[in-house]
Amino acid sequence: MRSKGLVALLAFASLGCSPNPDATARQGSADAETAPAVAAGRHPVSGLQVIDLSVISVRQRHQLRVELADTPEAQARGLMFRTELGDGEGMLFPSDIPDVRSFWMKNTPLSLDIIFVGVDGRIINIAANTEPYLLDSVRSDGIASAVLELRAGRAAELGIAPGDKVEYTLP
Repeated sequence: MRSKGLVALLAFASLGCSPNPDATARQGSADAETAPAVAAGRHPVSGLQVIDLSVISVRQRHQLRVELADTPEAQARGLMFRTELGDGEGMLFPSDIPDVRSFWMKNTPLSLDIIFVGVDGRIINIAANTEPYLLDSVRSDGIASAVLELRAGRAAELGIAPGDKVEYTLP
């Protein structure tokens, strides 16, 4: 179990589209030039590991390649300062301890869809088309085990909605 001091330090370090420090528990698209780096398992801009993720909606399965923000540092940085995020890309923030999650858009120039995933792997709620640089928190409507960020409007384009199933395997 984490100490309160460590939790406070991690909360203070959160600066971008990442878990808001007030929470109780948060460039580059894949194209022909960057595809080899993504295929090799690392994102060419962030250097984070890239994993496969599926969202299963009523009509179909959507396959994505997402950056894995699985360390406190990666979660604190999130998508800060990024100016591009491709259609098939996203960032996943898994939680060691499921809790109500809260994110903000500080230092994040991209508008995003922030998708909160419950402990059962189903989408709890979606904060769609978040406002760049907004300091107000967007929160999960319940206990979340992960948060998935996509380019703004992408969830609606794909028909992704609360109740849809999110599947991925952590390394």
